[in-house]
Amino acid sequence: MRNIYLVAAREYAENAKTKGFWIGVFLFPIIIIASIFIQGALERATPTRNFVFLDRSGDFEQHLEDGLQRLHDRDVMKAFGKYVREHSSMGGEAGFSADMLESIPAPDTRELLESIGDGGASLMPAGGIDAALMQIEPFLDDEAPEFEEPRRRFRRVELPGDVPADADLADVARGLKPYLRGKDKFDFEGDSIDLFAAILIPADISEKVQRPGLGAVMSAISGGPPQGIQYWSANLADEELRNEVRNLVNGEVRRREYVTEGMDVDKVQRIEKTRVPFASLNPKKEEGEEAVSLADVIRQWAPVGFVYLLWVAIFTISQMLLNNTIEEKSNRIIEVLLSSVTPNELMLGKLFGIAAVGLTMIGAWIGSGIGVLATRSGPEAEFATQLFAVLRHSGLLPAFVVYFILGYLMYAGIFLAIGGVCNTLKEAQNMMGPVMLILIVPLFTMMFIPKDPNGTLATVMSWIPLYTPFVMMNRAAADPPMFEIVGTFVLLLVSTLLVLWLTGKIFRVGILRTGQAPKLLELVRWVRS
Repeated sequence: MRNIYLVAAREYAENAKTKGFWIGVFLFPIIIIASIFIQGALERATPTRNFVFLDRSGDFEQHLEDGLQRLHDRDVMKAFGKYVREHSSMGGEAGFSADMLESIPAPDTRELLESIGDGGASLMPAGGIDAALMQIEPFLDDEAPEFEEPRRRFRRVELPGDVPADADLADVARGLKPYLRGKDKFDFEGDSIDLFAAILIPADISEKVQRPGLGAVMSAISGGPPQGIQYWSANLADEELRNEVRNLVNGEVRRREYVTEGMDVDKVQRIEKTRVPFASLNPKKEEGEEAVSLADVIRQWAPVGFVYLLWVAIFTISQMLLNNTIEEKSNRIIEVLLSSVTPNELMLGKLFGIAAVGLTMIGAWIGSGIGVLATRSGPEAEFATQLFAVLRHSGLLPAFVVYFILGYLMYAGIFLAIGGVCNTLKEAQNMMGPVMLILIVPLFTMMFIPKDPNGTLATVMSWIPLYTPFVMMNRAAADPPMFEIVGTFVLLLVSTLLVLWLTGKIFRVGILRTGQAPKLLELVRWVRS
């Protein structure tokens, strides 16, 4: 036992001193934390999209400008809400708590969007953002900075001087192509700008409105030259402006259809927003507390994050064990170690030492995440703290530890056997192909299993030991039958011990073997010997 401990301590110290270990410790939390904040940074880095709008019908120009102004007003109010949350002097009194997460109803995003709708209304309060700032000023911190209004996503610009506005739309499009392709720029309000898109509406657009029926379907399928509104843009990935304009124009067309049919538009909009309350209830909860809360949703989807973390940890640590073994074998260090310990002691020492490295790495990931959140003030940090409290009392963390240990030992045994029979990384990579295919499957299924946690796919995969840690971790929040929990755990435990036993047989013979990698029949003889 002492020799196993000494080998494990050596493995831990050797790996903890490498650059790769510290890169792995810091890189993963940096990526996770950056992904949280980078989206906002990318949105701020995206330039304002300049577009030309030419409406020969005269029906949609004002409606489009009003709609894009409402979009900007919503962006301003969203930024204003974030500004108030970050700099409010009442943050401690209005903070989150674990009990609040249990009592807050689960959000229904679709119903929320339908209840707000567009309807031509703006979220901007009376008096504009200046009036809102004056009202909130007494409740802000003394050191709160000035509120910065976000830039506009889209800005309408006039046609370049060399493109006549009264020309045919085909000639206008032809004249705008050099600007749309990015070859030419033009001056607007003293700045040299790029043109992102051009929106051209013909005078007879009302005659091209498609109404329900077979003709509209056949027209959409047949393709052909552009009909109706022309949207010109070289950027095919960013469709936000296109979608906004399409929704605004279609909304105005439908409003006019209501008027034509003699309908009251306000009544129609009120009717469209009429709905029956829809309550989501959980039959597993106590009577009187059946309403699905935000905490329930968090617990339901949290296993997906644990599965991803489990996959990254097992793959990273097992790969580290494989590389370490092959390196020591090629450098003849293995022969020196085997002069003092037995092959089984060396194998177990490596398993436990690298496992300690893995637990240190995961602990550093979780600890760094909590540390970063603790240094940040505001509701985001409080929410994350209470989120961690909800997860801590959900039983998911103990399950993660159990499945991590057993999953690691199983896959580490496989990787260690590969490292024992291979002399170079090139040989190991050839043998790792099937293992990698097996490891990819949990990633493909981790988003589907929470939707059908007790279905056929989840149940069958739970009884496949190579997938048991990932699938049962994913099903943890769905309370699978106790028979499956106990049965799959026993099967996983027995399978892990069997893998380690087989690895010991292969490792004992292969660790001192040189030359060509053994064939399958030769491995069978090693196991039977």
